[in-house]
Amino acid sequence: PPSSLLRSLLARSQVGGALLARPAAATTGRTFATKASKAGDDDTPFEVDVAPFQVHKLESFPEPKVETTKKEVLAFFRDLFRMRRMEIAADVLYKGKFIRGFCHLYDGQEAVCVGMEASINYEDAIITSYRDHCTYLGRGGNMYEVVAELLGRKDGCSRGIGGSMHMYLRENNFYGGNGIVGAQVPLGVGIAFQQKYNKKRNCTFTMYGDGAANQGQGFEALNIAALWDLPVVYVCENNHFGMGTAEGRASKSPEFYKRGDYVPGIKVDGMDVFAVKKAVAFAKEFVVENGPLVMEMDTYRYHGHSMSDPGSTYRTRDEVSGIRRERDPIERVRKLIVEMELATTAEIKAIEKECRKEVDDAIEKAKACPEPPVDWLTKNIYSSKPNSFEFVRGTERGIQHEAY
Repeated sequence: PPSSLLRSLLARSQVGGALLARPAAATTGRTFATKASKAGDDDTPFEVDVAPFQVHKLESFPEPKVETTKKEVLAFFRDLFRMRRMEIAADVLYKGKFIRGFCHLYDGQEAVCVGMEASINYEDAIITSYRDHCTYLGRGGNMYEVVAELLGRKDGCSRGIGGSMHMYLRENNFYGGNGIVGAQVPLGVGIAFQQKYNKKRNCTFTMYGDGAANQGQGFEALNIAALWDLPVVYVCENNHFGMGTAEGRASKSPEFYKRGDYVPGIKVDGMDVFAVKKAVAFAKEFVVENGPLVMEMDTYRYHGHSMSDPGSTYRTRDEVSGIRRERDPIERVRKLIVEMELATTAEIKAIEKECRKEVDDAIEKAKACPEPPVDWLTKNIYSSKPNSFEFVRGTERGIQHEAY
C-alpha cells in the first residue's frame, strides 16, 4: 500500500493534476484556440488551468490560470527534457567514476527552474544550494560547460575547480552553487540589498531546500529583508526529504510558505511548469513593490539526496514511481502537447533525439578536454594584486606560490 507521504503528495496533485487547456474569456478581447492546428501560428495564446495557489497574508494572489502559446509549451518540453537527460547522464558518469566528489541531481524538480526563467530576466538574480546543474543551464549556461565542470576539466563553468556544487554565471546574475546548507540564503538577501540600493527594478531569488528551512541565518536575514523591504523571494524547494529525513520529522510546521510569520507567502505546485511561471511572475512584481515573499515549491526529487544516497532506505519504490506516474513535470507537458495537438509524436521524438545528442556531444567533448593545470589552485584567490599579496602560502613551511 502507498505510504502516508505518497498519499499526501498525490492528493495535492488531484486538484490540478491534469493540465486542462481552455479558451480565454471573451472579455480579454483576444481569440484563444483549443487546438494549435486551429490557432494557425506558434504565438496564438491560450490558457492552461493549474492547481490553486495557497497563500499566507496576501490580500491578492494569482488566479490558477496561465496564458501560454504553442511556441512556449514546446520550449518548456525541450528545456525540461534536456535537463532531465543531463542529470541522468551525470548519474551514469558518476557511477563510471568520471565524476568525483559530491554530486546532487535535480531530476524531478526541473519545472521549478524552467518555470522561473519564463517569468524573469538575467538582470534578476538567483542564488541556490549545491543542487545547481539545471539552474546554471537555465540561466543561459551551455551543456558543455556543465559537463566539463562535473568532470573537473578546464573548460568547465568554474574552470574545473568548483565541481558539481559550485557553478556560477556572473554575467547572468547566477551566484551559485553553494556547498554549505542554507549559507546562500543571507547572501541572496545581500544581493537584493544591492538591487534596491542601486534603484534597480529587479529582484533576487534565494533558493534553499526544506532541509535548510530551519537555519537561523535564514530567519535573521529575512528579518532584515522585511525591515528594509528588500526585493527578495525566499524559494523553498520542498522535495519532502532533508537528506533522508522526512519534512514532518524535521520541522514542527512543514507549511514552509507560512514560516515567514510576518512575511507573506505562497505555495506552488513545483511539478507544474505553468504554475511556477505564473507564481514567479507574481512574486517578482510583489517583492519589487513591497519587500520579501516566501515561496514554497511543492516538488520531489527522484534520486537520493546525493549520488552516495540510494534514496530507497527512507521511502519506498512505490512512492517514487507513484510521483513519476501522477506528477512528473515532463509527462504533464507531453500530455498537454498531445491533447492539444501542438506537435506530432514524430516531432516530439525529434526533440528528444536532439536533446540526447546535445548531451552525448557535450560528454564526448568534455572527456577530451584536459584537466586544469596544478598552478591554477593558487589563482583567483585575490580579486586584484595588492602590494602585500603577490604570493599564496603553500601547505609546507617556506613554500609560496604566485597569486597571479
